[in-house]
Amino acid sequence: MGEEIAVEMEMKVKTTLKKPHFVLIHGISGGGWCWYKIRCLMENSGYTVSCIDLKGAGIDQTDPNTVLSFKEYNNPLLQFLSSLNNNEKVILVGHSAGGLSLTDAIHKFAKKVSLAVYVAATMLKMGFVTEDDIKDGVPDLSDFGEIGDVYDIGFGLGLDNPPTGMLIKKELQRKIIYQMSPQEDSTLAAMLLRPGPIQALRSAQFEEGEDANGVPRIYIKTTKDHVIKPQQQDAMIKKWPPTDVYVLESDHSPFFSAPFTLFGFLVKAAISAGCI
Repeated sequence: MGEEIAVEMEMKVKTTLKKPHFVLIHGISGGGWCWYKIRCLMENSGYTVSCIDLKGAGIDQTDPNTVLSFKEYNNPLLQFLSSLNNNEKVILVGHSAGGLSLTDAIHKFAKKVSLAVYVAATMLKMGFVTEDDIKDGVPDLSDFGEIGDVYDIGFGLGLDNPPTGMLIKKELQRKIIYQMSPQEDSTLAAMLLRPGPIQALRSAQFEEGEDANGVPRIYIKTTKDHVIKPQQQDAMIKKWPPTDVYVLESDHSPFFSAPFTLFGFLVKAAISAGCI
């Protein structure tokens, strides 16, 4: 089914000369490497693709336990957008906590964003402002045990201060994040995941940009998600309604578990927004 959707969308775009630039943003603990299947499908279809490593993630050499503000964490994406020509627009795609990066970019660079796609992502208009924002946008993994049993926790500022980095324990990663994904992909992820700069993410709050409401948004809901649970996704969708919602029967990592369907959805979103 997923391959059929991908082929159908690929045939549609082969009839047009307009090929958008997709910018893919990973979630907490991930990196640009998460998107390798999607990048391959996109580039084989003639799209331009950029995979951003945020501060302390992917191949960025910064110790994530030293990244303490969201401004610093998201700076690689903002620098990338700043470097684009004034008349150049991109499609932003964010996974999980990468949704916070998308929203920040929409507020700051709305004129350079033709479409924002949230994939199983935290979608909060102003960031973490209220208790409900935290309830809706922060993973609740209590079903899998106490916090110390689920996460490896880093205290870069000392044990007397709040944690600076968190990473789901290796023995739980497949069960929580990749339960529907191929074994080889969850094995790869276990080798590459890095602690997420939890202080930086918790500090994510935004000032509304002048043209932010003009950027169309698509939400891709993942129905088998153990990280951002479907009811959390529904709550965020209700609170800040996007242009459209696509539903994907996937775990939290559809770039691994359902890459052809996800690719088809991303192309469909671009077509619906007039980007193709």
